[in-house]
Amino acid sequence: MAPPIVDSGWFGKRGRGTAPAMKHRIAFYDLDKTITRAPTWTRFLVTAAWHGPRWRLAVLPVAALAALGFPLRLVDRARLKRLTHRLVIGPAVAPPHMAALASRFAARTLSHNLRRGALARIDADRAAGYRLVLATASFDFYVGAIAEALRFDDVVATAGRRSDDGDHAPGCDGDNCYGLAKLATVEAWMQRAGIARDAATVRFYSDHVSDAPTLGWADEAFAVNAHAPLRALARRRGWTLLDWRR
Repeated sequence: MAPPIVDSGWFGKRGRGTAPAMKHRIAFYDLDKTITRAPTWTRFLVTAAWHGPRWRLAVLPVAALAALGFPLRLVDRARLKRLTHRLVIGPAVAPPHMAALASRFAARTLSHNLRRGALARIDADRAAGYRLVLATASFDFYVGAIAEALRFDDVVATAGRRSDDGDHAPGCDGDNCYGLAKLATVEAWMQRAGIARDAATVRFYSDHVSDAPTLGWADEAFAVNAHAPLRALARRRGWTLLDWRR
């Protein structure tokens, strides 16, 4: 984990024995279509179906039909996640099985679904002393394996629900980490980490306008692979545009 950054020249400026306030450097990265080329939830469902009972593969088209309800505003994101989880993964998954699925999925994501530009920027931020945090609406039970493989320091994600006996169950434990809820979850993470906002320099990278609240909260906002609404907002707000699609 990267240590806080301290001005190495403080002795000459402040007098011996008087330390300046410690300044943390934190780089938050969205996952889907920022670091990855394609969204991860559908791909995780396919992985889960493939490594489960074969009849689960037959329900994938049903899950796809359920997903059509989202653009029609018949179902919200959190409910869609719950429905597709129940259909494809099942109502209860033991933690060892979910961990094995997450490990397989992370390996496939690293080999088939990452943007080279994102990897280069992650390496550069790490070398510059930034604490790397993956901040995503994707579920924590598979995002953790991806974050570990990419050598992130921490994860802010949608918490998956657990049953009373500890199995993974369909649905979110709390808010879906999206839009304003992502900013609230990031702020809660900083509180748990004991980092005051004014004691940190924060970068945030995202591809989608739904992350405008967190981009506006950051000291340095990066609109990555931006679709038209985010590109227009970034130009109005003076956020840096990056393109990792090439």
